[in-house]
Amino acid sequence: MIGLATTRASRPAPARPRNGSASTTEAIASRITDAVIEHRLLPGAKLGEEALAEVFGVSRTKVRQALIRLAQEKLVTLQPARGAFVAKPDAREARELFDARRIMERVLIERFAASATREHLSALRDHMREEQAAIRGQDTARRNRLLGEFHVRIARMAGNQVMADMLGELVRRSLLATLLFQTSRSAACSSDEHAALVDAVRKRDAILAVRLMDEHLAHVERDLKAAGLGGEPLDLRAALLPART
Repeated sequence: MIGLATTRASRPAPARPRNGSASTTEAIASRITDAVIEHRLLPGAKLGEEALAEVFGVSRTKVRQALIRLAQEKLVTLQPARGAFVAKPDAREARELFDARRIMERVLIERFAASATREHLSALRDHMREEQAAIRGQDTARRNRLLGEFHVRIARMAGNQVMADMLGELVRRSLLATLLFQTSRSAACSSDEHAALVDAVRKRDAILAVRLMDEHLAHVERDLKAAGLGGEPLDLRAALLPART
C-alpha cells in the first residue's frame, strides 16, 4: 500500500499542468505507466483517486478514466469498494506471460535476423550503451525501462506493428512480475545477452538468434521468486514525477 508521506498541513500545492499537457487522460495514464515500469510504483500499490487528482491537478473523473484505461491494459486492477491498485501478477500469470513472449519473440527475432539493416543495428548498439550506462550508474528506473524497451524496439524494427503493440503490453505486464526481484547483477547479465542477440542478428544467424532469445527469456523468468513487497510507504507525488531524460 502506498501512502502520502507529507501531512495535510505541509503538503505542497497541487501540481499545475504546463500548457495542459499533464491534464489529459492519456498523459495521466502515461505518467502512471512510466512510474510502474521504472519501479517507482510497486505491484500492489494503492492508487487513490483523490491523491492522484491532487498530484495531477485534475478532477477525480479524469483520474478514474485513466485508471480504467490502465485496467484494460492489465497494469491496474480495480477492486469494488477498495479502489485501484497496481497489478500484481501471481506465479501462474507470470509463467503465461513468458510463454506468450517466447512464442512471439521467436518469430520476431527470426524475421529481424533476415531483415535488419545497418541503421537498425547501429540504433540497437546505441540503446545497449544506454543500458550499460544506466547499470553502471545504478540508475534502476532508467535501467528497467531500457531493458524492456530493447525487446519492443526489435519488434518494431522487424516490421510488424500489430505484433509490436501486443509485445509492448506483454513486456509491460511481465515487468511487473520481474522488477521487484531483479538485481544489478542480473540486469547486467540481461544487457550482455542483448549484445549477444544483436551479434547473432548481425551475422544473419537466425537459428542462433532464436536460441539466444529463448535462453534470455528463460534467464529473466528464472529470477522470479516469491517475495513480499515490504518497504516503506512511498510519496505518491515523488513517484509520479516525470521520468528523467
